[in-house]
Amino acid sequence: MRRGVFSQALLRWLLRLCALIPCAAVLFLLGFLIVKGAPQLGLHLLFDTVPPLDALLGRRPVWDGLWPACAGTLYLVALTMALALFPGVGCGLYLAEFAPPRQAARIRLAMDVLAGTPSIVMGLFGFTLILFLRHSVWPGANTSLLLSACCLALLVLPVVVTTTSEALEAVPGSLRITGAALGFTRRQLARRVLLPAAGPGIWGGIILATGRAAEDTAVIMLTGVVANAGLPAGLADKFEALPFSIYYISAQYQDNDELLRGFGAALVLLLLSAALLLCSRWLENRFRRRWQGVS
Repeated sequence: MRRGVFSQALLRWLLRLCALIPCAAVLFLLGFLIVKGAPQLGLHLLFDTVPPLDALLGRRPVWDGLWPACAGTLYLVALTMALALFPGVGCGLYLAEFAPPRQAARIRLAMDVLAGTPSIVMGLFGFTLILFLRHSVWPGANTSLLLSACCLALLVLPVVVTTTSEALEAVPGSLRITGAALGFTRRQLARRVLLPAAGPGIWGGIILATGRAAEDTAVIMLTGVVANAGLPAGLADKFEALPFSIYYISAQYQDNDELLRGFGAALVLLLLSAALLLCSRWLENRFRRRWQGVS
């Protein structure tokens, strides 16, 4: 009896230790970035010597600040999610509600393969696509913001598809029965009942996809990001992004001040990702309250 009680207590403490390890690792990482990067935060880190208003309005270029990289990251994330949301949610809806079992299994297999594709392979795919277009169809094709967003959209698409499908499958069957009893067609049921009911789960997938698009470096390195490109001038132009700026600074720094600037850039990326996730979470909570009839 005592031996069984001792084994249960030991197992409980081991499980607590296992839960403590990732929490401690996250706290250590955050603390290290804050200690190194917080002293670097300020307008000088973002805009260097350029007046902030002139930089925000694009009147004067910022060459030694992080503002162009922040703007490029926001452009990239927005374009990526604009390309991935409609096909991702649509595919998840078709997978959960309309696809025959055999076809659903094939789609799930394709999503699993796509989800397991390393980001560097996706970047090589985009770079190879540009080479193919340049030598066959479009001689002026080049790496750009649009190409990076397309490759990132393919990378985050399985997350949106899978979470949408799982959220729809988790909707209680009573809602489907009620909708059918009210005379809804399958399309009306999906649009007016199932998608709103599964909205919080779908938003959770969107949050994960947003974070993945904001922090990926390997894809954009081969598809359009460069140093000192300035603010994005268009979809077909080069751009800057915070993940690449951090990589570039850490690989090319000449002194300790420049290295500390890299830590500041890493903290800015962390804050930007947190802001995007908080915004998505706010939208999710607002959608949930609206669906539940709470003002």
